[in-house]
Amino acid sequence: MGATAAANNHHHGHQVFDMAVPQQPAFKCFDDDGRLKRTGTVWTASAHIITAVIGSGVLSLAWAIAQLGWVAGPAVMLLFSLVTLYSSTLLSDCYRTGDAVSGKRNYTYMDAVRSILGGFKFKICGLIQYLNLFGVAIGYTIAASISMMAIKRSNCFHKSGGKDPCHMSSNPYMIIFGVTEILLSQVPDFDQIWWISIVAAVMSFTYSAIGLSLGIVQVAANGVFKGSLTGISIGAVTQTQKIWRTFQALGDIAFAYSYSVVLIEIQDTVRSPPSESKTMKKATKLSIAITTIFYMLCGSMGYAAFGDAAPGNLLTGFGFYNPFWLLDIANAAIVVHLIGAYQVFSQPIFAFAEKSVSERFPDNDLLTKELVFKIPGFRSPYKTNVFRVVFRCCFVVLTTVISMLMPFFNDVVGILGALGFWPLTVYFPVEMYIKQRKVEKWSTRWVCLQMLSVSCLVISVVAGVGSIAGVMLDLKVYKPFQTTY
Repeated sequence: MGATAAANNHHHGHQVFDMAVPQQPAFKCFDDDGRLKRTGTVWTASAHIITAVIGSGVLSLAWAIAQLGWVAGPAVMLLFSLVTLYSSTLLSDCYRTGDAVSGKRNYTYMDAVRSILGGFKFKICGLIQYLNLFGVAIGYTIAASISMMAIKRSNCFHKSGGKDPCHMSSNPYMIIFGVTEILLSQVPDFDQIWWISIVAAVMSFTYSAIGLSLGIVQVAANGVFKGSLTGISIGAVTQTQKIWRTFQALGDIAFAYSYSVVLIEIQDTVRSPPSESKTMKKATKLSIAITTIFYMLCGSMGYAAFGDAAPGNLLTGFGFYNPFWLLDIANAAIVVHLIGAYQVFSQPIFAFAEKSVSERFPDNDLLTKELVFKIPGFRSPYKTNVFRVVFRCCFVVLTTVISMLMPFFNDVVGILGALGFWPLTVYFPVEMYIKQRKVEKWSTRWVCLQMLSVSCLVISVVAGVGSIAGVMLDLKVYKPFQTTY
């Protein structure tokens, strides 16, 4: 989301300059909603989508394919990419309410739900979206701490020549991550810092590419493609575990594709004419094609390299030991990416809480009064208020404590994928499309759309149940706050 706000800001810079050129009539500088002209193209929109999609989800794909096997794994991935592509096409038609060219613009996913489906569904959508963002913050804390430990462990392995098992607790690393986030979350306009999105994009490509190339090298060294047609065999796991893990793998793949929540925000940076939805459909096709090829490669190469033993997190599950410096670079890239991404996903929650409080208690000095601090060396003073400081600190502390209580990366990723996939990627886009296009009840198109929605609901439920079962199995052998790897 930072990417989008940033893009808007970035564009404003150019516009001001254009307006200074005298021979241009003033109205050319503004769009139909009175905002400065948007300048985004198919390429910038695709870049934003790829940044939003390729994240830490890629690290669990080799594990997901290992649960499903060579036949079902890539097939399920292709299926998810097609569903995402189709629902994104429906969603891009909801950027404008009513007419696709001149209708009222919706600036965010929530605006679209509110203006097309109305108040009650808007509240449910908000609840799911904020729960999902909260969950992502927890998932990112776990992933970052695992990567920090992986750096420490790979150096420890390297020093001892592999003799020392190098067990360590994840808690100190989660606390370090939490403290960093507390400091960053106090930056007032974090969502305006456009370079964060660029850094995150570069980092996610760095670690994904390292994971991919190490997989290719490993396959070459093995001289064979490991893995089987049906995935991990019964015997290595029990029959029930196989079922739960297969379900959980669906959630992991769904999580890797989830970006519909930011689709409309990205569309709001695109210039017109041609109509925004045309540009967005092209951008969606392009970016989902690139992402899917990339995911197929990363997941398949990881599976080909390790077979049924594919680790839950490709770069930290110690499939790879050498070259240890390259693993350190990859894991450092993950940590940097997650530090920024955590903020990008938490900002909407902060904004929502602060706005609600200032609307509810406008006269309460404690909650809304601006405090101004002069910081030596900085030109503009730092402004904040008591509620902002307390709420943001509590939020970060809460996500950190929950992460320390349940540090299971794959299960958490599966639960998040399941929670967000059906409602945000399928149900709301389908409902909005039906309402917008006045699709008749029981017509062929209506029935097909409802069938799509129901089948995705089933996938979501199954994936959620599988992941929760995964957490239950993990908890049997686990003591809180004492996880070592």
